[in-house]
Amino acid sequence: MALAAEANAGADRLHLPVMPGEVRDLLCAGERRLIVDATLGTGGHAELLLEASGAALLGLDRDPRALETAGERLRRFGSRVTLRHCDFAEIDRAVTEAGLGAPDAILADLGMSSFALDDPERGFSFRNEGPLDMRMDPAAPLSAYDLLNEEGEDELARIIREFGEERAARRIARAIVEARRRRPLTTTTELRAVIERAAGTRHRGAIHPATRTFQALRIAVNHELESLAAFLESAPGCLAAGGRLAVIAYHSLEDRPVKHRLRELVAGGGVAALTRKALRPTASECAHNPRARSARLRAVERGPQ
Repeated sequence: MALAAEANAGADRLHLPVMPGEVRDLLCAGERRLIVDATLGTGGHAELLLEASGAALLGLDRDPRALETAGERLRRFGSRVTLRHCDFAEIDRAVTEAGLGAPDAILADLGMSSFALDDPERGFSFRNEGPLDMRMDPAAPLSAYDLLNEEGEDELARIIREFGEERAARRIARAIVEARRRRPLTTTTELRAVIERAAGTRHRGAIHPATRTFQALRIAVNHELESLAAFLESAPGCLAAGGRLAVIAYHSLEDRPVKHRLRELVAGGGVAALTRKALRPTASECAHNPRARSARLRAVERGPQ
């Protein structure tokens, strides 16, 4: 347990809010009474927004461990902070139940928190041995172990191809099924070895051969794209008049639906684009925080009513 605590502490130190200046400038412009951080994580963006405004903040996350860490980080803001354990797909219900009024700003950072990614016990990364879990909410019924050891080859290939955009999806799925015939796959390092046997060990640029498969399984386990679609459908309607919505995406599977939904809102009237095209982090930020490299920030503003 001491080793796990040490790993988590290190991950928290490394976790930095992505594009902090851009987020602050977009969401703290003008008077702000309520800000919703729909993907709170360990509270990096929330802390920034609370410092830059006099607003109250409603923070949502489905990871209870992250909520606990964020609660400690934001304790100094006292009653200005309200935290809720829920999926951001449920933002409309969370806002209603909080009873704080309509938000003037909503932020969703879709990136995987280093707090969870770097914790071997969570099973998100192939770099350290851990259980094949990958659940953002540990109480969720489906884990990566269940998918890998119960789904058929066709379904595994579909998941890896669609959610990982992996060209070797069929070979990897077949190798997984063959490996589990001998005994169930139980650890991240076992899965990594199976993937390397199927797809080779040669890196594609800076990407390890297991990266896309691990991403695909995580997305499938947590129903990430379904949650994103539900959030994008309901979040704009939660905003107060003049309220702003900002979303940070990290890969095309996330950014594509964000871009299309925001364009749809602008075309429908009543919503104005704040970013003509996606904002990207500066070179200096990427050097300081490499996990920001693929970030794309898009934002819109609800019109007056």
